[in-house]
Amino acid sequence: MNDGMASPPTQGSDSSKHYRVLARKYRPVDFSGLIGQEAMVRTLANAIAQGRLAHGFMLTGVRGVGKTTTARILARCFNCVGLDGKGRETAEPCGQCEHCKAISEDRHVDVIEMDAASRTGIDDIRELIEGVRYRPVTARYKVYIVDEIHMLSEKAFNALLKTLEEPPPHVKFVFATTEIRKVPVTVLSRCQRFDLRRVGEDELARYFSTIAEREGVGISSGAVRLIARAADGSVRDGLSLLDQAITLAPDAGSGTMVEEAAVRDMLGLADRTRMIDLYQAVLEANSAGALDHLSDLYQSGADPVFIVQDMLDLTHWLTRVKISPSDLQDPAVPEAERQWATAVAGQLSLPVLARFWQMLLKGLGEIQQAPQPLAAAEMVLIRLIHAAQMPDPADLVRRLSGEAPKSEPAGRARKPSRSSSSEPSASLSAVSTTGQSQSRQGPSAIAVKPLEQEVVGRPQPQSFLEVVELFRQHREGILTAHLQTDVHLVGFERGRIEFRPGSKAPANLANRVAARLAELTGERWLVSVSSEIGEPTMKEQAANLQADLKARAANHPLVKAVIAAFPGTTIEGVRDLTEVALANNPPLQSESSEAASEDEPT
Repeated sequence: MNDGMASPPTQGSDSSKHYRVLARKYRPVDFSGLIGQEAMVRTLANAIAQGRLAHGFMLTGVRGVGKTTTARILARCFNCVGLDGKGRETAEPCGQCEHCKAISEDRHVDVIEMDAASRTGIDDIRELIEGVRYRPVTARYKVYIVDEIHMLSEKAFNALLKTLEEPPPHVKFVFATTEIRKVPVTVLSRCQRFDLRRVGEDELARYFSTIAEREGVGISSGAVRLIARAADGSVRDGLSLLDQAITLAPDAGSGTMVEEAAVRDMLGLADRTRMIDLYQAVLEANSAGALDHLSDLYQSGADPVFIVQDMLDLTHWLTRVKISPSDLQDPAVPEAERQWATAVAGQLSLPVLARFWQMLLKGLGEIQQAPQPLAAAEMVLIRLIHAAQMPDPADLVRRLSGEAPKSEPAGRARKPSRSSSSEPSASLSAVSTTGQSQSRQGPSAIAVKPLEQEVVGRPQPQSFLEVVELFRQHREGILTAHLQTDVHLVGFERGRIEFRPGSKAPANLANRVAARLAELTGERWLVSVSSEIGEPTMKEQAANLQADLKARAANHPLVKAVIAAFPGTTIEGVRDLTEVALANNPPLQSESSEAASEDEPT
């Protein structure tokens, strides 16, 4: 069995007159040539050896990982007859029989390839179905390879279902797609699915080095790593980049070396050492130096998008080093980078690194959409430098308050005070910086006591709030929303509700509420419409309450200090810390009983 790579053409052959790109020249012709797909190869090889061949196969994965190549290998495995012409299905096709040769040269009459991206209609599928009923001309199986099957129309999928479920024994279907979620589950359930994974960077680098050696081109290990990284798990993309990189050699084929710097220029990447200098300038809050480094990288041909991506990679690497210092022992890491990472990781905290990551990630999107990417990248660096100088919000709050908060014993919560204070400190939870919003309270956040129960077990709401809560508990979403946003309560007593409907309330809202209340409570309710003004809606009341809490919080000395320390800060929400503590740490039974006894009237 060969090694799965096509051999270079011999001198004087017709093939030598026409250049073939590496992705086609070294396309695997059997399973031994596939890299990074060991699990799939092992499963398929065992199935073929045991004669347990499905009639439909679904191959999915990102571009360039070998989906179509695997489909063609399967066609050879199904139809190989061996050198003596008497062989059976095999996971190791000979490559020499007429069927193997014809399939490799894309000229086998019984192996039909269809591109669903260009033939999406039902007429194309009908043509396929018509051909299914005829036996193969020369091969053992008629194999239909449909690439990008997710592009088929809904009618085309439906027309394919019956044939796919009960095909003739001489037919095999092999489908390939990069968008498995767009394939109907009715089609997936009729196929054996195989997920081709991205190929690892190390494995790609070894493979590309072997290809370059076969081509007689020297390429440095750093250059190969850059190509493998840029390939992003795709063998085909990496081979295309390698093809381009080989042309950088002054005299390809004469043993000349393709260096890392040349590949960096080709890919528009920044030099790693210069990227570290840029990162260090940001950490030192050296604005002028950071902008100068960025300008130099840009003038050298580095794309601002790739510069920020490299900074993201450095942030991720420093975070990993912070968590797991053993990552520095990787022999691929140069000594200078190892020393720099050791020093920086010891100085930066995880919250700071996480903040850098979020800001860089947001800035990357801005650069990709900006009309002037370089200007956008400069603004990202300035924001990073500003963030590097800012203290941690938690430390600042503790410093402004003058003392660190005392931690409560685990599993216990402080009992709420029975007296209500006019100061908002008891209900202040946090002040978020711009872009970091706290959870907002809506009408549904109003606390409602548990519904009182009659002897028969039917709920009997004692207030309008309990009526809304009753509907919410029974998943009456539409009625609950109308009662919260479109109803101005005029009067309430048990068995009777009077309200003024808003402009968006349905005309039959009162009848619907009365009927549903009768079903839930077992009693008759009178729900009437009034022309009186009534109370604000529950939504308006919640908004007014939140606005009042924000206004009170804004006048608190601690909040004023935080806003002064963080320009542009806004109060996004105010919560009662006592309620939050009780929700996270329910009081013990004895404590609850004590609190209950204190509240009992004397």
